[in-house]
Amino acid sequence: MFFWRMIGRALRRQVSKRLMIAATIMLGSCLTTSMLAVMLDVSDKVQAELGSFGANIQVLPQGASIVSDMYEVDSSASTGSLREDELPNLKTIFWAHNIEDFAPFLNVTATSGGQAVPVVGTWFDHSMTATTGEQVVTGIDNLRDWWQITGSWASGDDQVMAGSRLASQFGWQPGDTVTLATENGEVQASIAGVFQSGSDEDKQLFVPLAMAQQLAARPGEVGRVEVRAITTPNNELAERAARDPSTLSIDEWETWYCTAYVSSIAYQIDEAMSNAAAKPVRQVADTEGVILGKTQLIMSVVAIFAMVAAALGIANLVTASVMERSKEVGLMKALGARNKSIVGLILTETFAVALIGGLAGFGLGIGLAQLVGHLVFGSGITIRPIVAPLMALVILLTVVVGCLPSMRYLLRLQPAQVLHGR
Repeated sequence: MFFWRMIGRALRRQVSKRLMIAATIMLGSCLTTSMLAVMLDVSDKVQAELGSFGANIQVLPQGASIVSDMYEVDSSASTGSLREDELPNLKTIFWAHNIEDFAPFLNVTATSGGQAVPVVGTWFDHSMTATTGEQVVTGIDNLRDWWQITGSWASGDDQVMAGSRLASQFGWQPGDTVTLATENGEVQASIAGVFQSGSDEDKQLFVPLAMAQQLAARPGEVGRVEVRAITTPNNELAERAARDPSTLSIDEWETWYCTAYVSSIAYQIDEAMSNAAAKPVRQVADTEGVILGKTQLIMSVVAIFAMVAAALGIANLVTASVMERSKEVGLMKALGARNKSIVGLILTETFAVALIGGLAGFGLGIGLAQLVGHLVFGSGITIRPIVAPLMALVILLTVVVGCLPSMRYLLRLQPAQVLHGR
């Protein structure tokens, strides 16, 4: 009881220093809380932002080869095709919920007005029922959300979308009707919109998949599938598995298979579809991991520097406070108080002040994290439950480290020197 009375009396003295300690902790914990909250939620945010890069997995028939442009396939190397009726199987794999969007593609060359037209059949906004009973809406309206469109997205079975360079070549405008012909017949379609992608897709005409299958006389067939999946950044295990999964031990294989690496998701797609070879689109998958890693590193460094600065501030303030109370401490030692009791007294005082500052900083940090989320990502930050205990541990360590210089001073203080003014 006497101990706590001493704590209460001590807190009522040196109010300005107590407030400065609380403010130092508050600022440090505010910045650290916000960085920690954003860092723990940044993976999903960065994945969403990087979705503008398009698909990060491409599924081809076995034996097909990917050429330099990820949206073109060397059809002469193909040894078959994929089955359209197997596409719902993508939502049955272990990481089905990580597959955000996917779309099939089928290339065919048609003619219009005697000129060749590169035609790409696909899904624009397609609804289907997976074998699990889940209703799935997918298509290129999400996979190509960076397209700049004049007009609108195609929505009907006879509506198509023309690339800007192709439309300029033929003089097409939204609302025009075009006739496409192959040796298998001809179809008429209405141009719903003209898009600009900044790639060779601007020279292509995108049509409903069924229309391309009709022109190519390939009912139910697909040339390739692009998949956009939420993935975990690669590590050494994922790199080894990507080269040859058979080299992994049983434990390593289970860890890899049950982690959302891009290579493990691609492997599971191979299992779910026949004659399929799913490959990560390296320039997208690798970029995601690098950007995410650097973003988390920057936030970690900022959080560490914030608490180091807070620890230095506490060290100066507590040491100054202890030096002002050196006669009081010397008298306590002269009366028989042990070093550990005095150290405990000073630490308890500092922890009490730090608790107030830490709680205020934690609340402000949550608000700052939400502000960062809305300014940078356009949405709020999901606060993980682990943030609170982690911040409590960080504040505890910061106070202990900040109090070390004053503890060293207390242990070396001699009662005779301070009481006799030496």
